[in-house]
Amino acid sequence: MATPTKNTPMYYPWHHFVLMPLALLMAGYAITRYTKVAGDDDQIARLWFTVAALAVIGLGVLVMLRQHYALQLQDRICRLEVRQRYFEVSGRRFAELEKQLTLKQILSLRLAGDAELPALAQAAASEKLSPKDIQARITDFQFDTMRV
Repeated sequence: MATPTKNTPMYYPWHHFVLMPLALLMAGYAITRYTKVAGDDDQIARLWFTVAALAVIGLGVLVMLRQHYALQLQDRICRLEVRQRYFEVSGRRFAELEKQLTLKQILSLRLAGDAELPALAQAAASEKLSPKDIQARITDFQFDTMRV
């Protein structure tokens, strides 16, 4: 396998190449059509206002999809945080346990204090604890007020 020489940008094809261009075109066309009939009080003016409003709302929804990407990044950072904390307090890598845990379990483990994290992570993996069960076993909560 060849070593990559640069970091290539990641695209979500449906978002970047289909939905966003179509939404931009539709919003632009609908607004242009509406401005030609604006001020008239007839069916055509109301129709183009409705189409323009829906196109702008749809475009706004697509722009808000960026939040989805931010949440994925936040989940990735949280996973790295648990890996690092587990290594610091136990001296062992988290990789083997991580393969047995879901993201929700890992996010629940983030709330555990350093002293109880290694044992709780082992128990979560071996006993297949649910996120609620993990949180029920935590005695030293480390609350996260910054999570979106």
